[in-house]
Amino acid sequence: MPKKVCKFQGQCYHKLKRSCLRRGALFQDPFFPPSAESLFYKRTPPPGLMWKRPRELCKDPRLFVDGISTRDLHQGSLGNCWMVAATSCLAAESSLWKKVIPDHAEQEWHPKRPDLYAGIFHFRFWRLGQWTDVVVDDRLPVSEDGALLFCRSATPREFWSALLEKAYAKLNGCYEALEGGNTAEALVDFTGGVSEPLNLNQEELIQHADQRKMLFQTLAHAHSHKALITCSIRPAEGEQVESVLDCGLIKGHAYGVTAFKKLRMSEILNGMCNATRLHMVRMRNPWGTADWTGAWSLGSPQWQQLSRREREKMGLVVRDVGEFWMEFEDFCRYFTDMVVCRLAEKSLLWPQTHWREVCCQGAWTYASGIQPPPSSSCHLNIKNQRPSTGLQWSKQRPAQRRDKKEQRLSERQKEGQIQGQKQKKKEEVKPKQIKGRREHVKKQAEGTEMRWERQIDRRSRCGGCINHRDTFLYNPQFLFELTGDGAEVLICLQQEDRRMKRREGSGENLPIGFEVLRLWISQKLDQSCFDSPDVYAVIRCEEDSVRTTIFKKDGSPEFNTKAIFYNRNPKSKISIELWKRGLLLDTFLGGAQIQTGGHERCQNRVIDLHGGQSRGCVFIETSSSQSLTDL
Repeated sequence: MPKKVCKFQGQCYHKLKRSCLRRGALFQDPFFPPSAESLFYKRTPPPGLMWKRPRELCKDPRLFVDGISTRDLHQGSLGNCWMVAATSCLAAESSLWKKVIPDHAEQEWHPKRPDLYAGIFHFRFWRLGQWTDVVVDDRLPVSEDGALLFCRSATPREFWSALLEKAYAKLNGCYEALEGGNTAEALVDFTGGVSEPLNLNQEELIQHADQRKMLFQTLAHAHSHKALITCSIRPAEGEQVESVLDCGLIKGHAYGVTAFKKLRMSEILNGMCNATRLHMVRMRNPWGTADWTGAWSLGSPQWQQLSRREREKMGLVVRDVGEFWMEFEDFCRYFTDMVVCRLAEKSLLWPQTHWREVCCQGAWTYASGIQPPPSSSCHLNIKNQRPSTGLQWSKQRPAQRRDKKEQRLSERQKEGQIQGQKQKKKEEVKPKQIKGRREHVKKQAEGTEMRWERQIDRRSRCGGCINHRDTFLYNPQFLFELTGDGAEVLICLQQEDRRMKRREGSGENLPIGFEVLRLWISQKLDQSCFDSPDVYAVIRCEEDSVRTTIFKKDGSPEFNTKAIFYNRNPKSKISIELWKRGLLLDTFLGGAQIQTGGHERCQNRVIDLHGGQSRGCVFIETSSSQSLTDL
């Protein structure tokens, strides 16, 4: 089923368009008017600036002219190359841009039916786990000489890139809010994928051809699976951004990577190249200029040595003036940073080459009613090496339910600490001192409770980074298990975008992070006395359960499974069931129950199984505590 789409600022494109067509009026967006506030929050608009509709700029405007391509993008006077480079990557893949530009045929101008045009468009961007639909009118900022001020197409009557940029500016507050950004942000906003930043170790890559080859193969494989890739050259400390190198490349500027090629060199070029095979990469500058002047640039001897027909046969095709080819070794010599945006391909059968996606919502919140920090979402993409392996969830615990469990745990712990202090004092006090001591105990208990509240309310979900070991485990937690050899997991932590608050003097993203840890609360399960294969175990505690993988070998199964449970009732027992998988029905082999103590560490147990068709025993190791941080 299609994912739910959120209407930005409550505007519905279809309702607004129908209303305009009934009234015979062009749409005027009240939330993003043609004013200085929609343009800048610091800068002053240039003299002579006007807002014009496309029909005032040309006679026959179009959303697309001869389709959509990377050559439709030129940056303009706004410092948003990070967004334009990402848009360039988007334009190269139709399945992606059709999500960002929905109903593109319906939104197109119809010259024979001008009565169907209402001056309204809509675009969709991925924000914090859902697609957000943004409505704009077609009034665009124009300079004094009549040219579009910001992003524009090489074809003067094509307007999809300018309107897309306007919708993105509205989503972020104004056009100036788009200045200075990370390409990873835009790639995620345009695709709903997971961006992976890569820092290139130039010295290692230049010196070791095997590492360079491995990186090339990884990037080429990702690109063949529709990953979007951008790169840049990081300026040194104190160095000017967008300074030009001797080779023509620009520091601090985002380039798009549009193709990878592995070539066998012909005898014609053997004298010009030391290798029999070349690894090539095609780049694109969103400014629409080919900056590279090194080997394989447009005027280089390598390029001129081949005819156009030979270059096309080898796959060295340049589609517009902003594109250029370079050897991957040169690429590694100059570029320092890359962003690879991987997409989770949806498939019912989940073949082994696909990524599987799990999206979890969470927030760092205070329990005492204080204003919570911005929310976050965590995306888990799992790549399986074979269909039978992958991500195993013990049981999905909704955040609210988990909070209640831990809240009760914390309350019991607090009550237990206070009661324990009272009991200890009573045992030590002589009869004639009881009266005075009771008063002292009461103050002691109140002091303990005050220190608790001053430190942190344990119902909160804001424990800080891992350096704060006393409170770190109060942060939101998401449990998952990887099974099978060679499985990969890619985790992306996102927060609510704050660019819209730049006008207020803030808008910078908050420092956030996550840690991937093996469970600190364990329950190891081994089983013996069963020699048949296809055996698995189920561990239950109250409403939660964990199922082990199926042990398929002959002999005594060894599951070595770990599970974590939060007990609401201290008297609850943990049950263990052994099952044998069957073609139609599974067979119950036996079960056992254990009662854990209030506080125990690495307690080993051997328990007989009862109630099933076989006899045997299980070996278990348990750890438990009333305090989550103790474990």
